[in-house]
Amino acid sequence: MFADTILTGGKVITCDAGFSIAEAVAVKDGKFLAVGDAAMVARHRAEHTRMIELRGHAVMPGLIDGHAHMDREGLKEIFPTLAGARSVRAIQARIRELAAATPRGQWIVTMPVGEPPYYFDLPDSLAEGRFPTREELDEAAPDHPVYIRPIWGYWRHTLPLVSIANSRALALAGITRDTVPPDGVKIGRDARGEPNGIFIEQGYVPLVELHFFGMAPGFTVNQRAAVLPRSAAAYHMFGTTSVYEEHGVAAELLAAYKRVHDAGKLTMRSHLAFSPDWRGMHDLPTRRVVEGWAHWLAGRGIGDDMLRVSGIITEIGRTPDNTLRAAAAPYTGWAGFNYDFGLERPRAKELLVECARQGIRVIGIWPNMLELYAEVNAEVPIRDLRWVLGHISVLTREQVHRIRDLGLVLTTHTNRYIYKEGHLLQERWRLPDEDAISPLRWLDEAGVRFSLATDNVPTSLWHPIWQSVTRMNLRTQRPVGPAQALSRERALRAATNDGAFLCWDEDRKGSIETGKLADLAVLTDDPLTCSDAALREIEAKLTMVGGQFVHVTGPD
Repeated sequence: MFADTILTGGKVITCDAGFSIAEAVAVKDGKFLAVGDAAMVARHRAEHTRMIELRGHAVMPGLIDGHAHMDREGLKEIFPTLAGARSVRAIQARIRELAAATPRGQWIVTMPVGEPPYYFDLPDSLAEGRFPTREELDEAAPDHPVYIRPIWGYWRHTLPLVSIANSRALALAGITRDTVPPDGVKIGRDARGEPNGIFIEQGYVPLVELHFFGMAPGFTVNQRAAVLPRSAAAYHMFGTTSVYEEHGVAAELLAAYKRVHDAGKLTMRSHLAFSPDWRGMHDLPTRRVVEGWAHWLAGRGIGDDMLRVSGIITEIGRTPDNTLRAAAAPYTGWAGFNYDFGLERPRAKELLVECARQGIRVIGIWPNMLELYAEVNAEVPIRDLRWVLGHISVLTREQVHRIRDLGLVLTTHTNRYIYKEGHLLQERWRLPDEDAISPLRWLDEAGVRFSLATDNVPTSLWHPIWQSVTRMNLRTQRPVGPAQALSRERALRAATNDGAFLCWDEDRKGSIETGKLADLAVLTDDPLTCSDAALREIEAKLTMVGGQFVHVTGPD
């Protein structure tokens, strides 16, 4: 049988059961046809076969991001950036340019103040050491309502969030000196007690733009669909070929995915969980609701190899601020998931028991879900359902053993709990040492399957791979819980094999083996031999999904 494409003369890290290394790989009809030494694979060459000379470059199975929020990357393009504006004067200049290009009276909405992707050190990084006021925005755009959006707080993992509005925007929002803000929100005041246009939030998920500025332009479904292919391209640059969206998707984001998929433009294998909107359903019997969902959420769910939906996310409890955010539904802003997917604990347990009976996977991302999972398992076994516990931060050995016994699959968040906040967790959780912080070695020793994840901060899965191996912390520049470090082989398996297991697709992807989907990445460096510093800088020279190249850089 002859191949469509052969990649030869490289180091093919197959990530198969034996972690074997090959020289070449052949692809036909979107699947791997042959893997092995160059001479053996060359037997599948024909006149029409496309030959790719690897010139010694390493090749990996396509990486699988266990909690990607891929769509957010493209959303960052929709509103104008303020990146590079490092003073109030520079921000005014940027707003003035936008005003000159915007019809009078129309909104000017921008990305946040600061430098992406993290927006660190504000307002200290501005020359004046403060944010602009409404009067300064008025000077730049007197004839337009102006709103500078807050960040999505989990990009930075530090508070507060800050957004800024000019006088016209405040008037349209009905904000006066008498306006009482929601809990956790402060309206800045000038010396006269009037709003100065600066809003300060003490929560990671923006509330002000949903509660006060709902009339300002947000992300439309058309825009979400238009930028989704560019979001995928940003992840393909680093060799990612599949994402699992465990935080769930609301209707508007699912609609965007479907439009892109139907148009044949979805290049990322996307496995989505369902984020329920409980409006109007709180009085319905839980069993009736779950039975209605089971035909498309149970097991591997519904869809194909490029777009699949299965499982449901929930959490324990509902907060007043999320209730306010949910009032903007069906619009979800940056989130892409519904804000009111949480339930009070008795109802949450009812939901989980019914999901277990119907064979529906459940996803939880907070530690208190583990105890609830165990209670449900005592009534209806869940071990074979691959329920998910995501964003793990701190786990005791006892919890690790419980996770193993329940058959849970985990996703990690090393960008937050090792790199950004790891140095704080020992004191915060009153731990005797750091071993319980993102304890990847304990999980591995217990046989727990766990996937690495970016959470879109940033898009490269090589950062979590590097963090898993080095345990390095941003602030202290020292390893956090170094005894929990993974070998490079194990970290690569978490980014491939375990990601496939998370997606119920271990028989179809996650390794370079004959008959599996032809998803791979040709890398700029060898992840098994490069320096620790170089590990997180790896990019993809070529990325292939189903035998088709979805990312190509220039020649060597």
